Amino acid sequence: MAWDKPGGNRPQGPNNDDGPPDLDEMFKRLKTMFSGDGKSNSDQGGSSGSGGSDAGLGPLLGLGALVLVGFAIYDSVYVVDQAERGVVTRFGAYNRTATGGLNFKLPTPLESVTKINVDQNNTISVRDQTILTSDENVVVVDLTVQYNIKNAENYLFKVRNPDGSLREIAESALREVIGQNNMDFVIIDGREAIASGTETLIQETLDLYQTGIAVTSVNLESAQPPEAVQDAFSDAIRAREDKERRINEAEAYANEIIPVARGEATQILEEAKAYRTRVVRGAEGETSRFAQIYEQYSAAPEVTRERIYIESIESVLGNTNKVLMDAEGNAPLSYLPLDQLMRNRSERAVVSESTAPIPQSVLNSVPRVDSSVVNSTSTDDRSRSRSRGE
Repeated sequence: MAWDKPGGNRPQGPNNDDGPPDLDEMFKRLKTMFSGDGKSNSDQGGSSGSGGSDAGLGPLLGLGALVLVGFAIYDSVYVVDQAERGVVTRFGAYNRTATGGLNFKLPTPLESVTKINVDQNNTISVRDQTILTSDENVVVVDLTVQYNIKNAENYLFKVRNPDGSLREIAESALREVIGQNNMDFVIIDGREAIASGTETLIQETLDLYQTGIAVTSVNLESAQPPEAVQDAFSDAIRAREDKERRINEAEAYANEIIPVARGEATQILEEAKAYRTRVVRGAEGETSRFAQIYEQYSAAPEVTRERIYIESIESVLGNTNKVLMDAEGNAPLSYLPLDQLMRNRSERAVVSESTAPIPQSVLNSVPRVDSSVVNSTSTDDRSRSRSRGE
């Protein structure tokens, strides 16, 4: 049967350029060329025709063998990228792992290669997981796990479905970690701790099952209470935030007041120390003065008593508004300008308090008293002092 479409008036023959060549004719010519005698099988005898047919199959078999050898060589060479690992199996069993570069293997029926990308980051998500906490509350958690393949042999042969196993392990680890903590810690303060603990537990379980997977990061994307209690939980969070704000304000006020109070306390202590030092020094000075007076008194008691008495009388009577005169019975009448004396005395008191010197005009305006009167007064004072001393 011809290989072209049957029917039609298209002329046959290789010399006809009006249409495509006949495929049967081309096949016969190719077969005759491989037979090597240049004659068709119809020109030979029956026995010779059978021998020529066998001789024609030899080149075909050689060509087929050559094609098979070329295909085997082509199939035995393969290239593995630097980010990949080539897992070679022989008759379906693991044989070796090829690294990056040009590699060789047996033809496909004997060995096959599976290329695994070990540098690619893969991601799985665990969504809407309702988990019970240690204080018997419920939280809804979303988790994302990023991983890559660290052992291509284990990834292909140790576990039937590594990605599905990773998802189940992540859910189990998340439930275990959250079940050991209360709701406030999971939702507010402990997200990083929850993610870290979950990552550690996931990796330990993956290594235990020899999945060949390495977890690179675990992200706790959200942790919220159920929708039915979301409003009440939001109110509780706002109350907690108000509490923290009040505490911070109180601490700020304390930090502002305490240093001022400490400064005032330090100032009071320093003033007290200064007052103590002043009083002690004054007492020591009075003691020293008294000791000196006592030495003088021990040397001349009469003179010292009289001097002390005169100084005391002078300090007492110097601030009074009285004028004392001592006159005997028939002494002449003395005129004393009391108003001017009193005025001058008050002026002297004011000047002495201000530690200013007394003007000479004021001193000149004071009238002089009779010397006999003064002498009699001094004599009488001395007699009274002696009587008191005795």
